[in-house]
Amino acid sequence: MKGQNKKAKNRLKFKVKTRTHKNRSPVNKEKIVAQARELIESLCETEGLELVHLEYQREAGGRILRLFIDGPGGVTLDDCVHISRQSSDLLDVFLEDTGPYRLEVSSPGPNRPLRKRRDFDRFKGNRVKIKTAQPVDGQKKIKGVLMGISEEMVKLSVNGKIACIPYQEIITARLAD
Repeated sequence: MKGQNKKAKNRLKFKVKTRTHKNRSPVNKEKIVAQARELIESLCETEGLELVHLEYQREAGGRILRLFIDGPGGVTLDDCVHISRQSSDLLDVFLEDTGPYRLEVSSPGPNRPLRKRRDFDRFKGNRVKIKTAQPVDGQKKIKGVLMGISEEMVKLSVNGKIACIPYQEIITARLAD
């Protein structure tokens, strides 16, 4: 019983196939992502969770909408199921012109992306991988221990030295093993 609701450190997934919509007009990906993000962020906030990332893309089996959620103590499978059911209902009502798609809800996993400024403070002391648009100290890919963010600079400890990375130069950042 106790193990069933235990917070998992590895990625949790719950997949749901939503209804197929008959309208097959061209899909505006950016519009769908923006509308879905607004709806799901609001839903997650009311549930005490955070929408970490949302992606909408075409894959071999059709279109897929992936939601990555997290909470202060992680997320359980029950959290993923609950958000999946709630968001499926919301999306079916407010995103009628998307065409058929699958909905996946999961935790961000151990290598979660860092997207918001607050993520860079929240995960201080963790190992991270950062990819930048312009080289920093001659490198575009940097691994180190996150020291936080101040003003517009993300600070890492890399081999005993401090690397300062301009926030706006970061293409991707994620927790590392």
